[in-house]
This record gives sequence, structure tokens and C-alpha cells, in this order.
Amino acid sequence: MLFSSFEFIFLFLPVTLALYYAAPMKLRNFVLLVMSIIFYGWDVKHYILLMFATIALDYAMAIAVSAAVKRGKRTGAKWLLALTVVLNLAILGFFKYFGFAADIFSSLTGISVSVPQVTLPVGISFYTFQSLSYVIDVYRQECAAQLNPVTFGAYVTMYPQLIAGPIVRYVDVEKQLQSRTHSFAMFADGIRIFTVGLAKKVLLANPAGEMWKHYLELHADERSFVGAVLGVVFFTFQIYFDFSGYSDMAVGLGKMLGFEFCINFNYPYTAKSIQDFWRRWHISLSTWFREYVYIPLGGNRCSIPRHIFNLFAVWSLTGLWHGASYNFVLWGVFYFVLLTLEKYVYGKALAKLPSFVQRIYTLFFVAVGWLIFEMTSAERVSSYLPSFVGSGGFANSSDLWEIARNALFIVILAVGSTTLPKRLWSKMESKTTATAYISIPLCMAAIILCCAYLASSGFNPFLYFRF
Repeated sequence: MLFSSFEFIFLFLPVTLALYYAAPMKLRNFVLLVMSIIFYGWDVKHYILLMFATIALDYAMAIAVSAAVKRGKRTGAKWLLALTVVLNLAILGFFKYFGFAADIFSSLTGISVSVPQVTLPVGISFYTFQSLSYVIDVYRQECAAQLNPVTFGAYVTMYPQLIAGPIVRYVDVEKQLQSRTHSFAMFADGIRIFTVGLAKKVLLANPAGEMWKHYLELHADERSFVGAVLGVVFFTFQIYFDFSGYSDMAVGLGKMLGFEFCINFNYPYTAKSIQDFWRRWHISLSTWFREYVYIPLGGNRCSIPRHIFNLFAVWSLTGLWHGASYNFVLWGVFYFVLLTLEKYVYGKALAKLPSFVQRIYTLFFVAVGWLIFEMTSAERVSSYLPSFVGSGGFANSSDLWEIARNALFIVILAVGSTTLPKRLWSKMESKTTATAYISIPLCMAAIILCCAYLASSGFNPFLYFRF
């Protein structure tokens, strides 16, 4: 079930909130757990048991790890943790990477491997990483093992962030799971944030995605160089507004339930370097890899060759996390190369350049990265990439028409990805108290526009469902 769907907005969400607030405080985690299971099972009923298996595994192993640590048996606790990591990654690996690994094995050895046809469980990468981080934090004694299975189940399955993040660490919501504050102001703020996210997804990401789809599906001879560039521009905006909008909706829904989730995007297209970009893009995933892979490997407190290896390991895994395909591995290696070059070759020189040059540099390589990210098949590569070397000419009349027709929309996309709208709103808030009343009709208007678009268009994908 998509957040940007009529069944969620007008059925699931109102029913959930009504049941949640009608229940006494001590039963609200149970209501949240039940409704989250219904949410997850709405379209993928056959994978509910798999999610429960992960929950049961990590719930039991965390208690065992905690007990071993308390008895001073660190070696035993370490082996239990290692077993937990292996089992979690084995489940994730089977569903997400078995076919990819079998293809590589067959191409190297010539031996055919029978691969069972299984669909990727929605959100498995997110809830596996989230649940696994909890066991690791218990081992590190950063949090206590949760003995209440309902509370732990509610943490893992919490529907606002279950299928697309942000990846919420248990230590960040431990106290909120036990006792949280509900207020009208917090609920209203949640509605506002949810509505902003919905508008970003439906009114910006979806139309941009339709334009990207248009250019992607053109025959190679019909797509000029300008058309190919326009397609990448539209996809660059689509993936940002699609994922950041969904993350905003998750944060807003969390507030409606009394939770404070971390912000997952911080205007990444205003970054002045690739390193800065990854401090701002999908922050919860970057934090996860930093805390549980990069730092344990030694981080940057080591020799230069070892640091380069650490970067390579992290970014190879980051690429693989996004999908079992060569283009995702290449995408991860692409960022490894850029980050290594910034660190050891031209980073200091880049920092001395004017800000607009730094931003152009960053956006150019980010757009190139998104092109690699989206080239998920040999057919796409063979069809799209020749357009950049003139297979369809430099430009055609169709490109000029599309530029003229979408000029205002492109400006809105560009401005919307900067801090300008937020700064203007903050400036208005500082000068008048009327903004509190203005936000209500603005939210209503945004929801009406979103519903009108959803009713008139069948195009409502969510890019990160495949991860």
C-alpha cells in the first residue's frame, strides 16, 4: 500500500488513528503492531511470516546476547552476534542476491545453477538493517534488550518507516516506545509534514517520472543528445522528490503517532561536494553504514591504503544494498572513486572554488550517478547511452517543444530542491502569526490537488519499493 494512494489516505490512515487514540496508552504499541501488519500484508500477505521470522530471530538473539554480556562472557556474546548477522544476511541474501550470485557463478564456471523464482519481499532491506542494528547495539551495551515482544515487534514493523525507511535505530526511539508525548501541536505538525511529502511525491516526482519514462522509451534514433540530457534531468528530480517526499510522509506519520524520526534528506542538491551530498542524501542509510561497517573497519583513523579499502568496502556494499545488478555495483564504485579523489587529490582545491562552481560539479556527477543507477538492463544501456554521442542528433523540434512546455515545471523542481521555500516560509513566520492559519488551507489545497492528480493519472510508482 502506497502512502500516496486513496486506500491509505481515506481508509487505512483514518481507521488506524481512530483505533490508536481510542486505545489506552499501554495498548497503543499493540494497536500499532496490528495495524502495521495489516499495512504490510495489504499486498504481500505471503511474506508476513518471513518478517515475523526476522523479528523472532532478533528478539531472541538480543536477549541471549544481553545475558552473555551481563555474565561477562564477551566471547560467547560475540559468537551469538556473529550468528545473528549471518542468519539475517542469509535471509536477505537468498531473496535479493541468490539469482545474481548464481548468474555470476554460471558465467565464471559454465555450470548452470537452478534459481527458484521468488519475488523480492517489499522493504526487506530496510527492516533487516533496522532489526539487525538493534542486536548490535545490545551487544555494544548502547541499549537494553527489549523483553516485551509487542514493543519490539511494533519497533520493527512500524508502518510509517517499514517499507522505505528512514532506518530508525532502536536507541533513538527506545524511550518513545516506552512512553511518548501526544499533543495537538505535534499532530498538526505531522499533518503538515505529511502533506508536504505527499505534494512532493504526487505533484513533483510523478510528473517528472512521466517525462523520464517518455525519454527512456523513445527509440534510440528518436532521442537526441538534448533529449537524453533532459531525461536524466527529469529522473534526477524524480528520484529526489519521490524518496524525500516518502521520507517526509514517514516523519509526518510518526509525529501523528507521537514519534520523532530522524530527517532523512537535508537538501542534498545544494551540496558543494560529493562528501557533502552523502551527508544530506538518505541520511539514515549513510549513518547505518558509517556506524556498523565503516567505523568497525577502522574508519579514517588508519593508514591511507587501509582507509581507501574501507571506503571501497562501504561503497561496494552500499551499491549492492540497492540491488542485485551490475549497475548498482558500478554505481557504488563510482562514488568510491569520487570520494577517494575528493579526499586525497582535489578536495582542498574544490573547497576554494566559488560556491556555484562547487554545486555545479556536485550536481553533474550526481546526475551521472543516477544515470548509472537507472541503467538496470543491457537493453537500456544499448538504447540510451548512444544518444549522448549523437546517435539521434544534437536536438530536434520535439526537444524544443518539451523545453518550452516544461520550462516552468523545471524551475519549480529546481527551486523546490533548494532551501529557498523553507527560508521564505520561516521569514513569513517570523513576521506574522497568520502563517498558522494559512497553513491549514494550503494543506487542504495540496491534498485536493494530489487527489485530483491521482484520480486522473495511473502513474504513481515508488522507486524504492524494489529495494
